[in-house]
Amino acid sequence: MGILSRTSYLIRSKVNALLNRAEDPSETLDYSYEQMRDELQEVKQGIADLTTQKKRLEMQKRRLEENVSKHNEQARSAVEQDREDLARKALEKKKQKMTQIEDLNAQISELQQTQDNLVDKKDKLQNRIEEFRTKKESMKARYEAAEATARVSEAMTGAGDEMGDVNQAIERAESRTEDMEARSAALDELEETGQLDNALSDKDSLDRELEQVTTDSEVEDELDTLRSEMGKAPEPDASTENGASTDSSSSSAEVENELEELQDDNGSK
Repeated sequence: MGILSRTSYLIRSKVNALLNRAEDPSETLDYSYEQMRDELQEVKQGIADLTTQKKRLEMQKRRLEENVSKHNEQARSAVEQDREDLARKALEKKKQKMTQIEDLNAQISELQQTQDNLVDKKDKLQNRIEEFRTKKESMKARYEAAEATARVSEAMTGAGDEMGDVNQAIERAESRTEDMEARSAALDELEETGQLDNALSDKDSLDRELEQVTTDSEVEDELDTLRSEMGKAPEPDASTENGASTDSSSSSAEVENELEELQDDNGSK
């Protein structure tokens, strides 16, 4: 595989991985689940803010109620002292505070109603989130199982772009391995026959033949020396034995011819 081919393969693999992640329902479900949790957190924060505001109004209401009690006592004290003018002013302040208390009660009631609605929505949303989480995990498990099954099937059948590239890589590796094994076997054969050494040597054929003759002569001389030391007679030369037997056969034939001639002469006499 060339550089460009490998680069193309890597780019294609990364693109496919990105597309698969983009189409992965697991990530989509997780994202939706996180969005619902964020919404729940905002609802809880809203409830906390409303509760804080309501508590502030209730504290303000208690202070006004304390003022109402104080103004009431002031009015009583002024009447006892025959100071109706002061009593009237105290009662006017008491009336103002009571009016403010009524307004606060209305605001507190409204905030309480809003808080109750938010709490109800929060409980419903929380239940929906729990149901969604259960379904999400179930769907993720189903998807992962289906994805694993598809991958196993692709691996077994050799389907898919990635498995196709893997199969091509295996085929190229097998081809190169077979070529290397054939080359190794050829080199072993050349080495066994001596052709590899001859090919690596810088001597010509005549030099090698002369060296072989010299080597054979040295071996024969050393063998004769060993025979002499051990009292062994040298083995007869096959060519000499053949020549001697031929000469002996020729002599016997000549003697027989001469005897036959003598016999013929005696018979004629």
